[in-house]
Amino acid sequence: MEGWDRFVRRVLDTESIDIVVSGSSARMLSHEIHSSLRGRAMTTGIAPFSFREALRHRGEEPTVRAERLTAAARSAVEKRLREYLVVGGFPEAQGSGKRPLDRATRIALLQGYVDNVLFRDVIERHAVSQVAALRWIIRHALRNPCGSFSATKLHDDLRSQGHNVAKDTVHALLDHLIDAFVIAAVPVATDSERRRNTNPRKVYPADPGLIDAFDTSGRSNTGHALETAVYNELSRRGADIAYVKTKDGFEVDFLARHPDGRQELIQVCADPTDAATWQRETRALDAAHSEHPRTERLVIVLDVTGPPKTDPSAMRVPTGPGWAK
Repeated sequence: MEGWDRFVRRVLDTESIDIVVSGSSARMLSHEIHSSLRGRAMTTGIAPFSFREALRHRGEEPTVRAERLTAAARSAVEKRLREYLVVGGFPEAQGSGKRPLDRATRIALLQGYVDNVLFRDVIERHAVSQVAALRWIIRHALRNPCGSFSATKLHDDLRSQGHNVAKDTVHALLDHLIDAFVIAAVPVATDSERRRNTNPRKVYPADPGLIDAFDTSGRSNTGHALETAVYNELSRRGADIAYVKTKDGFEVDFLARHPDGRQELIQVCADPTDAATWQRETRALDAAHSEHPRTERLVIVLDVTGPPKTDPSAMRVPTGPGWAK
């Protein structure tokens, strides 16, 4: 409604009350709220459930820290974690009590969410005419989560698919999708603005459940879903997040700078039991640590199986769902 912000400000100025204003993600961006209410508002983003919130929703949130769980309790939580990586955190997708949604219904629900955002918060709001290109971009992003992308590469791919779209339009469409919180883009860790802009970014869905809803390949996406969940948890905690590309070409999933000053280099590895995989992940961490010596090195794995028994590394490995605490 035109003029809603002036009404809200008048009420704030004349009454001793608090007002909560909610609305669609793209129309209620923080810079728009602050512009409308001249700095009198505090913006709070509402994301899908984190893993802990999903447990709380079911009435199964642990009352002790992960390392104090009994074997049976830990097994139950790890089972729920695997379910969460498929189902995701949208409340409706959780189902009712002990009756989860069947997969077909859940996929239709999540795909419908994305379509609603595309039409309401992107196409209508920005008067997008390249609808087919926009749909191709979002499906490409959700079917290739945690991968690197650049506007130039997307532009070339779109042209090869027969979409006559300008490179500037591709940049704009990506920005619209990020503003609407459908996807997030993580830059490379660097102090150089030029390098940050020229290097590919990594794309993450707003929720791990969107991966299963849009991937038609039939492949296992456990690793990508776990990495997405970790990214979303770091973001929820207010961390400044980048990925690391070392001068020797090694890559680390996340460099997280937390509000309290802590810095973490984080590798996400769903199955660390293969010795070659473990060596590759830890070698990259060591290389990145030499360039970012103030960081703590972490490997986040899916369950308590842990790294190969023969690995001599003394690196601390937080196993299981303890990262979500």
